[in-house]
Amino acid sequence: METKINRGIVLRLAKYLRVLHKLKSLGFVKVFSNNLGDAIGVTPAVVRKDFSTISIPGNKRGGYNIDVIVDEIERVLGKEDQQQVVVIGCGKIGQALMNYSEFEREGIEVIAGFDSNPEVVDPNNRIPIYPMEEFTTYASHRDIKVAILAVPDTAATDVFEMVTDAGIPGVLNFTSVELKCTKCDFENCPVRCVVQNVNIGLEIENLFYLVRMKNADMLEETRRASATPVRPQAG
Repeated sequence: METKINRGIVLRLAKYLRVLHKLKSLGFVKVFSNNLGDAIGVTPAVVRKDFSTISIPGNKRGGYNIDVIVDEIERVLGKEDQQQVVVIGCGKIGQALMNYSEFEREGIEVIAGFDSNPEVVDPNNRIPIYPMEEFTTYASHRDIKVAILAVPDTAATDVFEMVTDAGIPGVLNFTSVELKCTKCDFENCPVRCVVQNVNIGLEIENLFYLVRMKNADMLEETRRASATPVRPQAG
């Protein structure tokens, strides 16, 4: 029976996996929950709870066997086989994603790109780029599960509908349009799609806000410290 885990745990498992691969490459055989917690910014208790959720054995004194954890996390995340994705929209962002070298290390393979611009289409490219007219047939024949959208905002909704109509359940959206399946009530939707919206502009704006808040907190701490009266020493 497949273990059901929430998105928060999935994201942490992916982070643990990166750290574990790095430790393994350095010759480590075992790791402790506090090491992993420090590496990804959570408490050791969270690490132990996450591992307990996916039935990974370990103890405080002996730690965790790295090979065992890696195998189990990869099984849970479905990383035993290469995970194939396609990129729709092969402009600057799309090309950058297609050439992102870290995908291979993560077990992800971009197998094709699609674009409506004839000047971009190149079936003989290292990663072939096909015209959008061929997308539905290609996706059906290759049983594609995840598509990355890097199209102009004006085309986002139409392309997203094309993707869901092709039966692709996973969409990573790099447009600024918040995409949501309008025909999906999950219980009755045949696709049961999952959309991950990545709004780069919004993320940068949020980052600026957090930086401003941190600076404001530091200024407030400095003001309070300077306002604290100094008691004269006796004698």
